[in-house]
Amino acid sequence: MEDEKIIELYWARQEKAIYETDKKYGKYCNTISFNILKNNEEAKECVNDTYLKAWNSIPPQRPNILKAYIGKITRNLAINRYDKKKAKKRDYTLEIALEELDECISSNNNVENKINYNELVNILNNFLSELSQDKRKIFLERYWYLYSIKEISLRNDISESNVKTILLRLRQYLKDYLKEGGLYE
Repeated sequence: MEDEKIIELYWARQEKAIYETDKKYGKYCNTISFNILKNNEEAKECVNDTYLKAWNSIPPQRPNILKAYIGKITRNLAINRYDKKKAKKRDYTLEIALEELDECISSNNNVENKINYNELVNILNNFLSELSQDKRKIFLERYWYLYSIKEISLRNDISESNVKTILLRLRQYLKDYLKEGGLYE
């Protein structure tokens, strides 16, 4: 089913909207949540919470890109669940990935104070559009889907050291990109 029709089901308050969302994006959402939570049961619960949050937010929201909207909800819920879980059990995958980006986009450098969220999204989209498809894929696998270095290596059939080098260079390029735009000191 087309995204616009699924959104219309939400607006008409038809429960079939959740079924169609799960049918089309369930695997996508589960991948996002599992990569953060590393637990099948918690990932499934997170995806179910995603559908509830989508149900409660559409309307009034009318997402332009349903996949991105649902993915963002899933990611945020999974990160929140992870934060609650991390006090009980330490798994540093998420922290490591986010710390890697912290050197480029951190509150210490006032990037967040100089621009609003929409501007940051546009800047990151422009940055990503300048990357080759392979490098963009690796960047997103690490910082959006939160795959480990090993998983990225296997998914892209390259060595782990090559993945680390590519990510290091991409972070430096992002830092330089933000400096050129006057957003990084």
